[in-house]
Amino acid sequence: MTRFFWVRHGPTHRKTMIGWTDVPADLSDTPALERLAGELPAEAAVVSSDLSRAVATADALERGRARITHRAALREINFGAWEDRLFTDVAQQTPDLARAFLENPGPWRAPGGESWNDLEARVTAAVDDLAQHYQGGAVVVVAHFAVILTALRRARGVTPYEVMAQKIDNLSLTELTLTRGSWQVGRVNHLA
Repeated sequence: MTRFFWVRHGPTHRKTMIGWTDVPADLSDTPALERLAGELPAEAAVVSSDLSRAVATADALERGRARITHRAALREINFGAWEDRLFTDVAQQTPDLARAFLENPGPWRAPGGESWNDLEARVTAAVDDLAQHYQGGAVVVVAHFAVILTALRRARGVTPYEVMAQKIDNLSLTELTLTRGSWQVGRVNHLA
């Protein structure tokens, strides 16, 4: 059994698509960080994506827990040419592609970016690696909205479109447990 405690990084206050755009998190809500840290197992290892908003959030939650090297495989989806743009602007420029990207997540990608399928493949490989190395333990994974959704989609066995309706707030906790190849879903989008 491996327990995963997925945490979405602190807020960036950006309204644009900032997949691989490296912007800092606002970690000024120290009471929220204290409450969240208190919900995480003391014996868990902590890992994050290598983007600064996730790294800084993981640093704030570490609290003496073992720290694992950041992993690029846990980055948010790469929006390519859509990076740091408003979705409404993208939808005006390329309405068919923007609609397909949201309504049929899977094969569709922004120019120069990743598809849902690309994202899920790299996140699944990272999760499987963590599950193997921390079997019988717990891992706090500080990551991003779509990254957490890929893990949740896998655990629930639903389509990408279905999981896209799930809200994942900044500094929220989503718990997934892998036991002998079977996933169990605990709290989702829990705000401490």
